[in-house]
Amino acid sequence: MPIGQPFTQICQTLARPRYFGRVDLHLHTTFSDGEYTPAQVVDLARRSGLSAIAITDHDTLAGIEPTRQAAAGAIDVVSGVEITAEFRGKELHLLGYCFDAADIALCRALDYLRAERVGRFRAMVERLRELGVPVEEEAIAGLGDEASLGRRHLAELIVRTKKAATVREAFHRYLGDHGQATVPKTRLPVADAIRLVRSAGGVASWAHPNYHCNMDSLSELKRFGLGAIEVEYPAFRPTRIRELRELARQLGLAVTGGSDCHGPGQPHRAIGASSISHEELLRLRDMI
Repeated sequence: MPIGQPFTQICQTLARPRYFGRVDLHLHTTFSDGEYTPAQVVDLARRSGLSAIAITDHDTLAGIEPTRQAAAGAIDVVSGVEITAEFRGKELHLLGYCFDAADIALCRALDYLRAERVGRFRAMVERLRELGVPVEEEAIAGLGDEASLGRRHLAELIVRTKKAATVREAFHRYLGDHGQATVPKTRLPVADAIRLVRSAGGVASWAHPNYHCNMDSLSELKRFGLGAIEVEYPAFRPTRIRELRELARQLGLAVTGGSDCHGPGQPHRAIGASSISHEELLRLRDMI
């Protein structure tokens, strides 16, 4: 049956499980820098009354299948990822949705980014040691081989060394964007990242867009193949949400949204704290 034909689309729609309610499409697990396991995410999502979720771990797809197994069909689990990309010389996080998680090109690109993360992590460990912050090899080994390593992992290890009282303080003292121990991340050109998501059968969305997100920048990204923009996000004021929704409408982009939950301790980022409707998720899927 040809992909994209009207009859094919009708059959695909009818074959999907029928869900209703709110949708959180921005969640992290222990497979990247989240504190919740996939099973815990599913449990909290059900308690929050969500009908669908997406695991968007940084540069890894490893949490998707465990989440689907934990959900066992009770919640719609959308394939997702948050890719470290670059646009106009600045870091941009690109959310990918509804793609084939076994796509070879996408998986290889993410493997490359994760390998680069390991090198960056080791370089930051060395900088910390030079600053008198000893991070033990045993603690690093305890992170496991499957996690997509980032600054949050390192901040937690700094807290364990008693060189900072909290993760926030560790970032403030050492790991902020211009911190003494910070090493720049490897980033994919955003056009390449979008192409990879689209080639895997998915839709790309701009994650938590900053104020550089305007008609000009969005129009350029749409020419690259961007299909959506994240409009519902904990840090956004109502006026900004309205602005982003209007930009999406004018450019014919779908909308996404979610809590960006990384774990407990931040009620404004609890699972389900920010969401879109299931009808908006269907609109996102129609962009494929």
